[in-house]
This record gives sequence, C-alpha cells and structure tokens, in this order.
Amino acid sequence: MERLPGPKRALDALLGAALLVLAAPLLAAAAAALALREGRVLVRQDVAGRGGLPFTLRSLNTRHLRLDLLSRLPEVVRGRLSLVGPAPLPVGHPRTRAAWRGTVRPGLTGPAQLRRGSRMPWDEPALLDQAYVEDHWLGGDLALLARSCAALAGALRPARAARRPGSLVVRGHVTVSDTDHRRQRYIAAP
Repeated sequence: MERLPGPKRALDALLGAALLVLAAPLLAAAAAALALREGRVLVRQDVAGRGGLPFTLRSLNTRHLRLDLLSRLPEVVRGRLSLVGPAPLPVGHPRTRAAWRGTVRPGLTGPAQLRRGSRMPWDEPALLDQAYVEDHWLGGDLALLARSCAALAGALRPARAARRPGSLVVRGHVTVSDTDHRRQRYIAAP
C-alpha cells in the first residue's frame, strides 16, 4: 500500500506546481534573454538534500527579481526541495553534518533566507534554521510564504525607506540589526 504524502509535501507539490505554471512564461523569457546575452543559462551546484543525500540544484544564472529562486520550483515539485525550509547548502559544507538538518528538505525560503541582508551575526542563520526545523508546522510555513511574497513585492516597489528606531538605511533599504539581543560571550550551538 502506497503511503500518502504528508500535508507539507502536499502543499509543496500543489502550490509549487501552481507557482511553476504561473512563473513559466517569465522564466522562459529570462532563460532566452540569458542565452542571447551571456550564453550561460543555468548554474549548477551539488547540494545536500534530505537525509544528506546529494543532488544537483539548477538555477537561472540571475538574481534579478529572485528569478534564480523561482527557477528552482521544478525541484520543489519533484520533492527534492520544499517551499519552506533551511537554505540548501553545498555538499561538504560543515553545517550539513548537523543531525537536525537531515530531517527536512532544504527550502526556497525560510527564516534565515528572509533575514538575509540584515546585519545578523554569521552564526545566526544556522540558529534560525535549527529553530525552524525543531518547531515547523504548516501554519508557520504559510506565514513564512506570505512574508516571502511581501518581501518580494517590497523589492519590486520603489524604495521608500521609512526610518524605524534602531534601523540602518543602506541604499534606500531598511535593514534591522539583529545583534542587539545577544548577550556578551554568546556561543552558538553546534
């Protein structure tokens, strides 16, 4: 008897397929433009997947409008990536050996990816990913997806940097420092 996919995998398959269909014309146009302009359309990277199993992740050779992430949607539909999870790491990266990392699929977006660009300490992404893995649930995934969509929409709007207390304005973007909450001599868990 074949086992039915869990709710997270079902969400990945259904929403991933829908997003892929919607993004396909944009991705095809971007691939054609890259082929004409640069000749190199895809970037390939060997990354560690669920259980530490390696696979080749293919992305469009661009960061414009985050098309590189959207071009990874086929891997979500195949089941190698998840919509939400820790960032994929190259095979052999020291953080791939953490036991908690092998229990989930890497994701297109997640808490650490959403905080990228802030002035968080170097070890903070690993802690955010670990906290996500230990406490993830479908409602949290939907909230992170909504935040990712809002961040993408914000990146497309003209920069109106509203100054918030404790924020740093860099090139018209507001970044919030995450270092203020850390105690002195803070040591990250392995």
